[in-house]
Amino acid sequence: MDKKEWNVLLVDDEEEFVQTLAERLELRGIKTTVANDGETALKLVAANRPHVIVLDVMMPGLKGVDVLRRVKDIDPTIPVILLTGKGATRDGIDGMHYGAFDYMMKPINIDALTEKMAEAVAAAAGDSQANS
Repeated sequence: MDKKEWNVLLVDDEEEFVQTLAERLELRGIKTTVANDGETALKLVAANRPHVIVLDVMMPGLKGVDVLRRVKDIDPTIPVILLTGKGATRDGIDGMHYGAFDYMMKPINIDALTEKMAEAVAAAAGDSQANS
């Protein structure tokens, strides 16, 4: 699937960070939707299944790992890439146990993130074809 066909959900409570990330992805032709909290993210997932979710683990209210678990209840085939900050590596590793595709450290290299999203979308497409 071409990246111009992707529907990416970015979830992070740091509004400036997530808006900048969304703009940078849009410049690369990737359609993005932004949520600033876990509850909003879950509503967006239920309404419009994204091809990949990029999810911060450290958020007030519903934590990233909790959002991940609920996303996997909604649709276990949606790949989730966790973003962790300094000292949150353990959360990223824990997220892998709950079905995260991978985790990456902030600050994010946009090219590395785009490559990781491509891997996640391809893996999910392979899984959905295998389950058809």
